[in-house]
Amino acid sequence: MLINTILLECHESIYSGHLSEDRKMERIKTCAWWPSWRKDSIEYCHSFDRCQRANKATGKIFGLMIQFQEPSNPWEMAHMDWVTALLPGGDKSYNACPVIVDRYNKTQIFLPCHKDETAMDTALLIWNRVISHTCLFKNIISDRDPKFT
Repeated sequence: MLINTILLECHESIYSGHLSEDRKMERIKTCAWWPSWRKDSIEYCHSFDRCQRANKATGKIFGLMIQFQEPSNPWEMAHMDWVTALLPGGDKSYNACPVIVDRYNKTQIFLPCHKDETAMDTALLIWNRVISHTCLFKNIISDRDPKFT
């Protein structure tokens, strides 16, 4: 009960004015201490609706949603994404894997590689291991992975 009162006074009182997290921590540190004060303070702020609404969105701005036509043939359209942070495996200690899924029949191709490969390395991998055995895609749908930007 006392902890909630301290958090309320340091976060919401008219003298606090919804301080930034760092300033709120400094204020709490000068007036009180308990074993989990830092964790409790962060949780309190994250549970406060007005603070969460006021926080600015971070990251890239999302693009508009696009509705794609259903493909009429296999490998006309493919989805691609990365699975990373895998435990190293195989004789070359692969730790990542681009996944390519055919939108027409949901066939999946997993290409083991290393997570530090460049966009050019990935393009060559896809060209040699996928396109040479299927056909050239009309569309490839992917998220905005930093590897491709």
